[in-house]
Amino acid sequence: MGKFDGVLLASDFDDTLYDCYGRVPQANLEALRYFTGQGGRFSVATGRAHRTFAPYAHLAPMNAPAVLSNGSALYDFAKNHMIFQTFLRGRALQDLEQLAEVFPEIGFEAYFGEEIYVYQPNAVTEAHMAKVGTDYTLCPKISDMPVPWTKVILQQEYEYLLKVQAWMREEFPNEYEVIFSNQYLLEVTDFGSNKGGMVKKLADYLHIAPEHIYCVGDNQNDIPMLVLSAIPFAPANCAQEVKDWGARVLCSCEEGVIAPIIEILDKKYL
Repeated sequence: MGKFDGVLLASDFDDTLYDCYGRVPQANLEALRYFTGQGGRFSVATGRAHRTFAPYAHLAPMNAPAVLSNGSALYDFAKNHMIFQTFLRGRALQDLEQLAEVFPEIGFEAYFGEEIYVYQPNAVTEAHMAKVGTDYTLCPKISDMPVPWTKVILQQEYEYLLKVQAWMREEFPNEYEVIFSNQYLLEVTDFGSNKGGMVKKLADYLHIAPEHIYCVGDNQNDIPMLVLSAIPFAPANCAQEVKDWGARVLCSCEEGVIAPIIEILDKKYL
């Protein structure tokens, strides 16, 4: 028995647990060893898909399944087993063709199983692929892409993507989640498939009560899970939207934001 039995901590990966230098700070690792050693369950909730997170999964001392693809998948890396997954609805390909007609400068990545298919790649696409360290299949026509997709990442400059987000929400209400993971990546998953919904499913899977769920994240796509958190946490480098929403802002990801969270929990659970 440990003081954190029945407690779940879910952390975003990029720019939260994992810093801009490509590492998990030592302070985070030490704090998580203490937390999990005292019975706490730790999960990563990331926008990354299985293919783009799996090479980095060993960096996070997880003892709970991970939330992947911005909330469309729940995967147990300890057992190499997909617990639950959702897909974009069948008409998504046609809807994205319509989007590309209205916004001809848009580029996007579509995730099909372990494969990534790309339409009209741009500088954002190339930078994203370099960051996650993987390749893709180029498709000159959207209709060439196999379906179903777990998610799509729309890519362009921020002001352009804001217009795309507004258009999709108006054109396809209650059909898709359309949410930023950073200013250049606008993530599309099936409606209801977000980090909040999947962290809730994870807590139910682990038999953890809602009042013992804690989450930390830095961007718009983290807000649905911060809503669930008994104390919603964010690193100092978080997006202004997260600050305005009311998350409790701690140190930056480079300084190891997980460590002060566990210090706070250490005082809460005696």
